[in-house]
Amino acid sequence: MFVFSLKYIAPLEEVDALLPDHVAWLKAQHEAGHFIAWGRKVPREGGLIMAHAPTREMAEELAASDPFVKGGAAEVEVIEFSPSFVAPGLEGLQG
Repeated sequence: MFVFSLKYIAPLEEVDALLPDHVAWLKAQHEAGHFIAWGRKVPREGGLIMAHAPTREMAEELAASDPFVKGGAAEVEVIEFSPSFVAPGLEGLQG
């Protein structure tokens, strides 16, 4: 399990210009089984993505393929974690 923490490094106008490609990328990665949740940080200074990947290397490659990152509008930190507790109904998150 990984969390991708995005931080915008460009003005919001540049972020918004890349938003349609970013949303398409999110949906494609969800359909491929990689992403289970995503959303904006509040205040709007970036976002978070919860992801599954078999290796850290693959997670980092996936994070780097984000149109926001490729377009220079955001930087991303990849955080790996191993859930030791999940609420009922979320057992699939424990890998």
